[in-house]
Amino acid sequence: MCAFSLEELVLSPPTGGHSGSLFQQVTSSVLELLLAAARGTRKCSDRSKVLLSCCCCFYSSLVMDWIGFCYAAAIALGGFMGYKRKGSVMSLMAGLVFGGLSAYGAYNVSNDPKDIKVSLIASGLLAVIMGMRYKKSGKLLPAGIMSGLSLLMVFRLLLLIMA
Repeated sequence: MCAFSLEELVLSPPTGGHSGSLFQQVTSSVLELLLAAARGTRKCSDRSKVLLSCCCCFYSSLVMDWIGFCYAAAIALGGFMGYKRKGSVMSLMAGLVFGGLSAYGAYNVSNDPKDIKVSLIASGLLAVIMGMRYKKSGKLLPAGIMSGLSLLMVFRLLLLIMA
């Protein structure tokens, strides 16, 4: 974990030969660490170590479940399209509810890759409901597509928990 916030590193006056923008500071820190490794020494300034560890922490906080968020957007968009084309308020409500649950689940997975409960319940329930609708109607759109996507999402989440 970072000892300093990213704002402190940006706003603090440069020391130890580092000057300029944050990008220049990170670049010079990387070069300093590479030169130290090439020389066989492990000595470099503390600011370089702190700056690089904070940038790594910042990058790791940006890792998100993009597949989960795209799945949630597809569900919400499908509900909206059902409302727009056929005037189905039930499609709109189901799309918003399941899309919101899936987005919340993707947010949880982004924070903790093992926290798949909400996503798994939402995608599993949608796979069952849309699978039954597909079996009854035989129509590929929207029931077949959504049941297939939801089933793929369930498999993905199960693989994610096993990894």
